[in-house]
Amino acid sequence: PRQTNYSASKAGIIGFSKALAKEVAAYNVRVNVVCPGFINTDMVGAIQENIRKALIEGIPVKRMGEPEEVAELCVFLASGKAAYITGEVIKIDGGLAI
Repeated sequence: PRQTNYSASKAGIIGFSKALAKEVAAYNVRVNVVCPGFINTDMVGAIQENIRKALIEGIPVKRMGEPEEVAELCVFLASGKAAYITGEVIKIDGGLAI
């Protein structure tokens, strides 16, 4: 409930990023989207404990992600090791979207 605006904004970012990636690829600029699942942040911390526990049970790895894990993915994507990756939407969600 009440997630329409949040979901629509995420979809808009994905569409915008894919179009931008195509436009700027020739200039050696990469554009990717990182889609975190339940990450141990203040936003998730505001969820009631019983609901949070139920959500974690639905994650195949049975835990929330840590902000550092998301940061490490972003550092990788910004590095030369990811020089051939552009226009991608990468989920970091412990398998939740499987």
